[in-house]
Amino acid sequence: MSIAVRFAPSPTGRLHIGNIRTAVLNYLFAMQSGGRFLLRMDDTDRERSTEAFAEGIRRDLDWLGLTTDWHARQSDRLARYDEVAATLKASGHLYPCFESEDELERRRKRQMARGLPPIYDRAALKLTEDERAGMLAEGRVPHWRLRLPNTETDRELKPAPTIVSWNDLVRGDQTVDLGSLSDPVLIRADGTYLYTFTSVIDDIDFAITHIVRGGDHITNTGVQIALFRALGAEPPAFGHHSLLVDSDGKALSKRIDSLSVEGLREAGYEPMAVVSHAALVGTSDAIAPHTSLQDLAENFAFSKISVAPARFDVTELDGLNARFLHMLTYDDVADGLSALGVSGGEPFWLAVRGNLEKLTDAAGWWEVVAGDITPVVENRAFLDAAARHLPAEPWDENTWGNWTAAVKQTTGAKGRALFHPLRLALTGREAGPELKALLPLIGRARALSRLAA
Repeated sequence: MSIAVRFAPSPTGRLHIGNIRTAVLNYLFAMQSGGRFLLRMDDTDRERSTEAFAEGIRRDLDWLGLTTDWHARQSDRLARYDEVAATLKASGHLYPCFESEDELERRRKRQMARGLPPIYDRAALKLTEDERAGMLAEGRVPHWRLRLPNTETDRELKPAPTIVSWNDLVRGDQTVDLGSLSDPVLIRADGTYLYTFTSVIDDIDFAITHIVRGGDHITNTGVQIALFRALGAEPPAFGHHSLLVDSDGKALSKRIDSLSVEGLREAGYEPMAVVSHAALVGTSDAIAPHTSLQDLAENFAFSKISVAPARFDVTELDGLNARFLHMLTYDDVADGLSALGVSGGEPFWLAVRGNLEKLTDAAGWWEVVAGDITPVVENRAFLDAAARHLPAEPWDENTWGNWTAAVKQTTGAKGRALFHPLRLALTGREAGPELKALLPLIGRARALSRLAA
């Protein structure tokens, strides 16, 4: 079987860390199995979907390295949905309903007051042809519901317990009782289609073999399996991963811009650090930096994904991003450093990479090396003595040790009293990269000027 998976965002906003996790898990599974990865824009929400958001989603996936094998958008497939809707209406699987939202709400309240489940009572199926014709003549426009297969015969209307089951890729055996659910609305009164309807048609037409998505879709899966079967199709395999929560265990807000891919990119995170975190959070694998998607794919397994909510902590991502940078060679970052206006080549990178959390931090250390900083003078007499012992160039990694040994012998300073005043004067900072690596980059002229400031 040729594996095919899909990532199906709605272009009604930015991609967030929760969306990213779903996309990454689908992508890694496709890569591992030699399958295909479809990007499908679920853009039937005409009011909220925009081309700007769609372009942003494509840009975000490109930045993350999640290349797609083919694209589709639901707004291009309306004629196909019309065709399927007509077939389901003719077969009786879709039936028209004329209740308003207010009418349905009042009915639900009455049911709950009587101790009954607040599900749709299928009153529309009790209407005669003349009654339906009369409502249409009055100008009432119906919405359309899928009749769930939860009665023994078509004549019966009262739902009976009807179990739909599947072996979930993540959660094992799962069941949904269709008898406890309302017949879902698939077509609104304005003629627009709901996600449940269009998604199933697309999954059939594009031969999707595995649907991997969040655990909030489990109940929806039972309904979709019924629709697959109503259309004469075998449902694909389903896997429902856990949802992300914040460090306090609360649901993540999708409205926090800093958790969008765009926000993470602007904050200076590396794409492979973001992908590594998305792939590994909430799994039995340790959250560690990986430098390639192939490496992540080789270790991917649904059995590793926990069913408990996965905690997203931005401080964990900060640490992961730093560890990722510490693994990189100069060739890996040369273009990025150049874009930041940082030169200094490989010696500079090797000197500072262990002190970076974001690549943009390198610009600050380049300013320390080559810019005009404000030295911090802790002991004027000590710095004057140190300046007198500053050796002639050329300098290398041994210069720092030889120089500080001479200063120690002259001043008697040692330990923090020896090294800290020199660091403050040469870098203006309390801590940072080893000075044996930085000093040759700073050079004698700048060093002398800072010691004399």
